[in-house]
Amino acid sequence: MVRQLAWEVLRSGSLAPMREVDYAASEVGLDARDRSLLRRIIGSEVRHRGTLRALVDHFARGNPKPGLRTHLHVGMAQLFWCDRIPPRAAVSEVVDATRRTLGASKTTYVNGILRTVLRERRPGHSGDPRCDLVDSPWHFDKPVFHDPIEHPYLWAEDALSLPAVLAKRWGKRFGDERMFELARYFQTEPPLSLRVVSGDPAAVRTELETYIAEHQATGKKAEDAISCTLRPGGHPSIWIAEGETGLLLEAPAFHEGRVTVQGETALRAAELCAAQAGETWLDLCAAPGGKTAVLAATGAKVVAVDVSESKLGRLHATLDRLHLLDNVELVESDGTAALGERQFDGVLIDAPCSNTGVLGARPGARWRFGKASQRELVELQYRLLEQGAERVRPGGRLVWSTCSLESDENAQQLRRFIEAHAGWELAESAEHLPGLPHPTDGGSSAVLKRLS
Repeated sequence: MVRQLAWEVLRSGSLAPMREVDYAASEVGLDARDRSLLRRIIGSEVRHRGTLRALVDHFARGNPKPGLRTHLHVGMAQLFWCDRIPPRAAVSEVVDATRRTLGASKTTYVNGILRTVLRERRPGHSGDPRCDLVDSPWHFDKPVFHDPIEHPYLWAEDALSLPAVLAKRWGKRFGDERMFELARYFQTEPPLSLRVVSGDPAAVRTELETYIAEHQATGKKAEDAISCTLRPGGHPSIWIAEGETGLLLEAPAFHEGRVTVQGETALRAAELCAAQAGETWLDLCAAPGGKTAVLAATGAKVVAVDVSESKLGRLHATLDRLHLLDNVELVESDGTAALGERQFDGVLIDAPCSNTGVLGARPGARWRFGKASQRELVELQYRLLEQGAERVRPGGRLVWSTCSLESDENAQQLRRFIEAHAGWELAESAEHLPGLPHPTDGGSSAVLKRLS
């Protein structure tokens, strides 16, 4: 059932397949263990899709149709990145899923290719980047990837699953070595970033570690707590949780609103607003509410806007858990259309973006990136920037934030706006590249000031 469900999610055409995991699992009533397996398989396929395409092209006979290719991806994702699954079981389950979805006539083809891959893979690495699987302890005797010297961007797509269009962009901007580092970093899911909302951060860490230890000792949800550790983030309010972290979201500190999930870069962007009690702020594109909460906690009054009832529902849930609803007015609107003539001391625009700074957490975003989609996105951002700027009082400030590494969404976007609108200046800006030890996510933020 899990392999068939993975196939169905990946074949659904969803632009964000990782978001479909919980919904799909709930629809068929998967237990926690199978739900975790489903997430692992789909996550492995999405993060390593470029490598899987190269492997299928190398080992498959002919050009398999999309349905067959997806079954092969699901099978190979398990053989190379789901090491707790016995290979024979992985092959058997995928063959069975093929029979149930495409018919018995296709099973011999899938079985044959997966067993060929098993015979041909070798333990360890050979030292030849055309043969080695970068994020897996296996290699092949013959090259399956492009040569990284002759074709660095095609090799990045083959071996690192970074689309060539992004690899070329990053290579030109950061240099090929840094581009390869970023691509490798995004092959794995990042650790969980927890922000301490209230209380002493050290005391909260001790409380969480005690909670984990108690549940390990009693056996309650032990599978979620194995190897779960906390380490300091770069921000004094952040703890980075590594390992099996699901249990932490069931802890009293989380349910009571003393801890929430928020990345360091997102937190610093919200703090860049420097909101104060007595001010009024507009937060555009506010869901799921992490930055809204930071603004509201200062005592400022916040109008939080997003485009749909479902997004406002997520926002409401976040603010309710953090006990901040009294400071926030929720408005469903496309941009600022529903705000009348209201103006604000500050406007935060956490703009829709390409997500290229958080490809580890949102792996599907890499496969949505393209020249045409990027042009459309940049124009949407610019419209939001102009709408938000119109709502800033003279002397007020506008904070622009994205989780993108692309300059056309950040520095170029702001320069374009300032050149076209008199009376604005760039007061401050920051760019964060993802990596260890801090931050664990990437993005950009800036403060524009409206002159009196």
